[in-house]
Amino acid sequence: MAIEDIKRELEQRFDAPLDEFYKRRIIFWNDEDGDFKEQIADFSLSNALVLVLNETNQFESKRVLNTDSTSNYLVYNPLICDAETDWFLDIKLYSEEYRADLVSRWMQEMQIVNTPELRKLVKEHRNFFKTKKNRNVFASYDGSIDTCSMFYMSLLATICGCARKPEEIIRAILSAGPDIENHLKLDLLKNEASHLFWSLVEKTCHFSQSHNMDDLANYVVLSALSRTVSGELQEDFLSQYSEGSGFCYELITDWIHSKEKESFIELANSVTERLGLKTRLSSFTLRDYTSSDLLPLIDELILEKLMNSMMSQMIDNKEVLEIIDQRKTSAWYASYSNYYKALEQVAWMNRFNYEYEHAFHHIDAKELWVAYQNKYYLMDQYYREFYMAFSDALQNIHPNLDHLFLDDLLKDLADTVENIYKNWFLDQLTSNWNRIIEDDLKTTGIVPNIAQQTSFYDDVVYKADGKVFVIISDAMRYDVAHSLASELKVETKASVKLDAMQGIFPTITKFGMAALLPHHALSVSKSNNGVKVLVDGHPSEMGDREGLLQKYNKKSITVRYKDLIAMKRDESRALIKGKEIIYIYHDVIDASSHTDESLVFSACQKTIRELKNLVNYICLTLNGIHVLITSDHGFLYTQKPLQEMDKLDRTSIKKEIIEQGRRYVLTNEEADPDFLMEVKGIYNNAQMLGFTPREDLRLKGGGGLNFVHGGTSLQEMCVPVIQYKYLKRSKVYTANKERYDQRPVSIALLTSNRKISNMIFNLSFYQKEPVKDNVIGCTYNTYLIDSKGNEISDRQKIIADKTSNAIQDREFKCTFNLKSQKFDRKETYYLVIEEKNHGQAPIKEEFTIDIAMAIDEFDFFND
Repeated sequence: MAIEDIKRELEQRFDAPLDEFYKRRIIFWNDEDGDFKEQIADFSLSNALVLVLNETNQFESKRVLNTDSTSNYLVYNPLICDAETDWFLDIKLYSEEYRADLVSRWMQEMQIVNTPELRKLVKEHRNFFKTKKNRNVFASYDGSIDTCSMFYMSLLATICGCARKPEEIIRAILSAGPDIENHLKLDLLKNEASHLFWSLVEKTCHFSQSHNMDDLANYVVLSALSRTVSGELQEDFLSQYSEGSGFCYELITDWIHSKEKESFIELANSVTERLGLKTRLSSFTLRDYTSSDLLPLIDELILEKLMNSMMSQMIDNKEVLEIIDQRKTSAWYASYSNYYKALEQVAWMNRFNYEYEHAFHHIDAKELWVAYQNKYYLMDQYYREFYMAFSDALQNIHPNLDHLFLDDLLKDLADTVENIYKNWFLDQLTSNWNRIIEDDLKTTGIVPNIAQQTSFYDDVVYKADGKVFVIISDAMRYDVAHSLASELKVETKASVKLDAMQGIFPTITKFGMAALLPHHALSVSKSNNGVKVLVDGHPSEMGDREGLLQKYNKKSITVRYKDLIAMKRDESRALIKGKEIIYIYHDVIDASSHTDESLVFSACQKTIRELKNLVNYICLTLNGIHVLITSDHGFLYTQKPLQEMDKLDRTSIKKEIIEQGRRYVLTNEEADPDFLMEVKGIYNNAQMLGFTPREDLRLKGGGGLNFVHGGTSLQEMCVPVIQYKYLKRSKVYTANKERYDQRPVSIALLTSNRKISNMIFNLSFYQKEPVKDNVIGCTYNTYLIDSKGNEISDRQKIIADKTSNAIQDREFKCTFNLKSQKFDRKETYYLVIEEKNHGQAPIKEEFTIDIAMAIDEFDFFND
């Protein structure tokens, strides 16, 4: 800085107004390095006297300052002294300081206390601080720098471009790539800070074997892993890494739960490959590492072992479900969730198979019908949800994770699924169902004591109170309707009842849609493409249905879902104004089969979403109260290509066929196929006969093979009926709000001991009530804090979604890791239990911690 600039700056400071009660200004110009010794002899100011200190004039100079109480003084001080030997300490307390040398200005700029030790460090790193950007970053850290340790931490953090924390510094350097190309390692060397970094590593991680970043990465990962595994894996393989496991665990845990989570995958993959971890870890048991979520590899190994064990039937399904339940809270679950969801459905299928292996041999048809409605439908649901997860797993590939070998295993597992569903469930269920209904279908066409689709209008629509909306979703099967009804119960304030009725034969669209209309008689007539279904002698195509409805109630209307949903609010309100019966036709499931059969289960999910939205639209926008949701028919679907043995040759009756599908055939009266089951129907009056394959077999001919309908299986003819009544505006709701308002399930701490004496400890929690109806599952986070709100442990997640009535089935055990820091046995700490999605207030439980620790926050560089 030029001497003229210094003079101008000092004169401006002396000209500045004095503080209250001050009569003059004294400024000490500190210049320990003597940068301006030669120039100070001729230095003068227009508004202050100048005193130049040296080793011999300090007493005299102090006398002058004390004697002359009115003059301004600039005291040039090139001397270095501490507080005990400083002659001017009392005067400095009411004086000002000035520095003109570059290092001093830098130190002031970066809030570094100007001590000899810190001045020396700034000088040693002069080249680094020459860059304004480096000084700005250094200055951005909170608080002044008053110790060498804090200076070193700030220097390392500035070089790494991260927060001033040991774990952040080490994370940043590990993220910068392998040792041979790690740019931050080069920056440390260039700025003479490499020894500081390795000193930090030794004190925190207890790693001193080398100065190689790859070795450090290996050590950090294995040390953290040793904290989370058990059994022989911990005792034999990872015991040597336990000394630094606490800090390394915190480092990795914070990393994988941060926004930089993806950067850890590259490090994890490198460590896994270098150490051959997949081979080494695969030799240990599942239970050795099911509690660990540090590495994506852990999930891959768990999934691999689970799938192989399930295919070989070497693992209990209860254990599979427990492990999957445990993994739902892991850091990498989202990346592998579709595989876990698929395995979960297989486990449920296996349990179903075990429980109902010999259960389908009912004698009474209604008994079997009710059993399907109450429990057997679950297998259809498990199968559907397996293939939804299966499809999502194959489509959603993470670019940095190895999914390919898991995909192959999942495809192998799908063969097991097909064997259970098709070769056991469908074959056994449809065979027994056909056996007990065959005579009734041949003589009357109906199963006795079961509601009939042909009576839907008279028994359900006509008896509805007030305006009624009837949603007919083409091919919505019973299990899909059950999922829809369950979600409506949870998500809306309504009374929701699910029942079923026997669909008309053949279970195809034109017959089912006609049966749902009001009528005195249904009949058929021949056409060029087979048969037409007539309602009271009139055609029943989409364009005819509104007129057919209005013959029974003039205040009726029909509309397609896609047309209604495209209308503006005023348009849709005008459409239904003054109407009492509104039929809404929805077609997603059946329509999907015409383009790609494999999309049918995705179409089922889409149907559930769209119908939920439609019900909400009806009740909230159109002010509807009563909604009926049904279908024209169900369907059979299997994912794998059918074998030749699953197809029936129609050659013997080909000449007699009037209309045919994969699951039904209408013929003239001359046909007599003994390989098919005869079903009486409305076509008999037109001199036709109806037949269907037994079990789940298909007729050869045109059309798809995997997605079929038209037959008499429970999946095809058990047509759902959901009766939905919106209650928000009713007295029933007002009187029973707690029954209908959605509320999250609650949890509580089960452990009674409130004293923590180990860095790793377990706590037990319990879910207070089962999830059902309007009580919904939710996710809680639990962790410990100190009295100032600082988190002092890792976070554990509890997914409270248990449906069991037994309280022991609703318990959760969580393992916590305290952070490496000092704890005061006299202080109160708090366990926080929080759930943020439903506005619940956090729960706090008081704890004490009695652990001897000797860790200072910035004491990482002293021997």
